[in-house]
Amino acid sequence: MACSSHNDVTSRDAIWYRYDGDDWDSYDALPPGVRRRMQDHAYDPWAVNMFKVWKLFRRRHASSVRAERSLLNHLDLCERMELEEFDITHRRATGTALPHVAAGVSVLRSIR
Repeated sequence: MACSSHNDVTSRDAIWYRYDGDDWDSYDALPPGVRRRMQDHAYDPWAVNMFKVWKLFRRRHASSVRAERSLLNHLDLCERMELEEFDITHRRATGTALPHVAAGVSVLRSIR
């Protein structure tokens, strides 16, 4: 069963499935580099989903380093897909692009 977030007004449920589980336990089980990237993600990347993908990549690559790199690439891909979907949804509703898409700016990330 999908979880819903009362303050998530995006069209994410049209493109993703959110797995049930403990978000904090899942988040804590991820490598530090992935947790940092999740903090910088433009949208909530759903820790339980990321933990499931992390376990899949660990099995697939048999290397934590390669699995982490793959998961970071996966987060980048998901963020681009979400941005495209949200821009399409916003254009349908308003006739204009999302402001940051129209401005051609990147996602603001923290400086480390």
